[in-house]
Parts: sequence; C-alpha cells; structure tokens
Amino acid sequence: MQHAFLLSFLFTGILCAEDWPQFLGPRRDGSYQGKALPKWPADGPKLIWKNNIGAGFAGPAVANGKLYLFHRQKEKEILECVDAGNGTVIWKSITDAAYVDQFGFDNGPRAVPTVHNGNVYTLGANGIAKSTDARTGLLNWTIDCRKTFGAGKGFFGFACAPLVSGRNILINIGGPQAGIIALDAASGKLRWKSTQTEASYASPILATINQKPQALFFTRAGLASINPANGAVNFTHPWQPAIRASVNACTPVAAGNLIFISTSYSKGATVLTVDIADGKKLKTLWSSDASLSCHYSSVVHHEGFLYGFHGRQERGCELRCVEMKTGKVQWGFPGLRAGSVMLAGTELLVFTERGELLRSAATPKFFRVTDRVQLMGATVRAYPALANGKLYVRNGRQLACFQIGE
Repeated sequence: MQHAFLLSFLFTGILCAEDWPQFLGPRRDGSYQGKALPKWPADGPKLIWKNNIGAGFAGPAVANGKLYLFHRQKEKEILECVDAGNGTVIWKSITDAAYVDQFGFDNGPRAVPTVHNGNVYTLGANGIAKSTDARTGLLNWTIDCRKTFGAGKGFFGFACAPLVSGRNILINIGGPQAGIIALDAASGKLRWKSTQTEASYASPILATINQKPQALFFTRAGLASINPANGAVNFTHPWQPAIRASVNACTPVAAGNLIFISTSYSKGATVLTVDIADGKKLKTLWSSDASLSCHYSSVVHHEGFLYGFHGRQERGCELRCVEMKTGKVQWGFPGLRAGSVMLAGTELLVFTERGELLRSAATPKFFRVTDRVQLMGATVRAYPALANGKLYVRNGRQLACFQIGE
C-alpha cells in the first residue's frame, strides 16, 4: 500500500525481525511482519524495562536498536533517544515548549517521530518542525510552521506525523498560506506547498493507485490526494462533520484502488473507489455512520476487512470488523471503551485506554480473545510500537518495553 517496492514484501509465514520507525509502523498501515508471535506466559509478556516520561500523546518510534520518544517535561519539549533493549538514555534534545491546550488536556507532543536515513523528523504541538541527527541528537534544521505559513493550532495543536517521500518531508499544517507542505529532508527548505485547507489530527500515507504514487491526506475538509513529488492535487473528496467542534483523526486506508476514511460526530465512514482508467474520478461505494465511525484511533486492513473502534471515545466504543467493499459489520465486541488496533501477521493486537492488551485471530468470523493482560495503568492513547519482538507502550507517565515475540 506504500511505495511500489513495499508491495512486493509479502507475508510468508517465516518472517524476519522488523523495526517500527514511524507512526503505524514501516508501511504506515499498523501492520507488523516480524516473526510470528508465540503464546505468552500465563501472567503475560515479560517486562524488560520501564522508564518515567513526560506528557504527550506521541507514541515511540524504533529503528536500528534505538527508541525515539517525543514528550514534554514541565516547560521543555524533549526528543529522547534510548537503547531499545534496556531503556538506557543515549541523548536528549531539549527545547522550550510554549504550547498550552485550550481545553486543559495534555500539553505534550501529539505526533510520533519519523526516523529515516539517520535523521529523526518531528512536529511539535505548537507547529515547530525539526530534523535531528539520529545518532548524536544534534539539530539539523528547524522551521516554525505557524510563523512561516500562518498555520493555526486548531483545537488540540499540531498532530501530523511527518511522512517521508523521497527527498521530501510531507506535513499537513493547515495554514492559509499552505495547507500541506513538503520540506527538503536535508535542508528544511520548502519544496512545494499545496491546498489551503485546515489541518486535521490524521497523518498521511503513501499509496500507489493506478500505478501512480500518491500521498493521501485526511484534512479537516476531507480527503486529498497529492502528488508527493510536486504537490499537484490529484483529487479531493469533502468529508467533514457538520458540527464545528469536531475533528478528523483516523488515518486513511488504501487497498488497491479503494480508499477508506472515517470520522465521528454523526458523519461516519465512506469507501471511495478511484477510476482505473482516469485515476482521478471517484465513486462512492458506501457511506454510513453506523458501520465504523472512528473518533481518534485508526484502523487496520486485512484480506478485505477493516478492524477498528466504532463510536465516540467518551461514550464508549465497540471494537468491530467491517467488510471494506460493502461497509457490512461482521462482528462487534463491546466493553473495551476505546483504544487502538495493530495487525501482527494474521493476528489482532488490541490496546485499550485502560492499559489492557488483547489478542485474537484477524478474521471476519469472530473476535475470540486468546490472551488478555493488563500491561500498564490508564490512560493509554498513544499508538504503541512493535519492533523485533518487543512491544513498547506508553501512557502519560511511563514508557514500558515488553517481550512478546522473538
């Protein structure tokens, strides 16, 4: 679903170790293709290490034996590099943090770091984009997106995890002077800018549709397909709740020429098909607020079916499986409140806000829990990382590493 070369990387049953260098993993689809996970001990996966951390909703990224966490302690925003195996701090890059959440929620970073070619790319809650040397922690470049492009902080600050495409770093910033930007990975200079729509809380993905690479953004206004090389708009599709006090936060899903987007607030989800011949015309396969309306978490796709949380977080969500082509609900599993879902091989790993981890086969026939364990205390909203058999999970106070595979 990402770059063309990734499409040839197929699940074979005998899998190698795999890093988790960005939001939603190496393919930005919430999937892990490392070795199959063995059955865990009766008391759950072994805790390897645990560190005290600061505030934020940004999950960790793991690459080349190092873990990178973006968090906040008091009035300082911290990008921290630790040994992924034992949690030992290697370096910290510390800057002043000015962001204040207007609703009194967490003031820490929202966007997961992106690690690529020896650098770490971050976007702070107040719109500061940076490139930092992954080995030394030295700053390569920084740009203030609010000052440079007039971007507003929205309801809850900036939350787009930077996306690498070739030499470009793509970010949805939502400014009147630029809605979506591409920065040069080496220098931070503006490569192109596109659209003028407000930012959302969803991060973009790369997809190849009709043999054309595309960057799919779910902005506040709806879906936008952008040519990642030059910023040209391939197509857009409006998808925004009628209520002003709403957000779009679910990462798009692309499968072949199908695209899934979803929000909550009485708007719901839709699946669009891109015309094979034209590559720009869209057709709605289905749209519904009753199938898989995602409030803040994203979904995973497996063999034609979508798995994720349906409903508003504060009202209690239901974990669901939905057929992508039809929107038909295959099963629902209530009672988990809210959380996030990962696909590990052919299994679902479900993380709840309460700090529970559940495991089940990824099948449209049923949701049958084979393992269930309390990993840490609430509230867990950051997306975990699964790298080389180790699971990294954080809440607002601690980051923990568990051995769940090989």
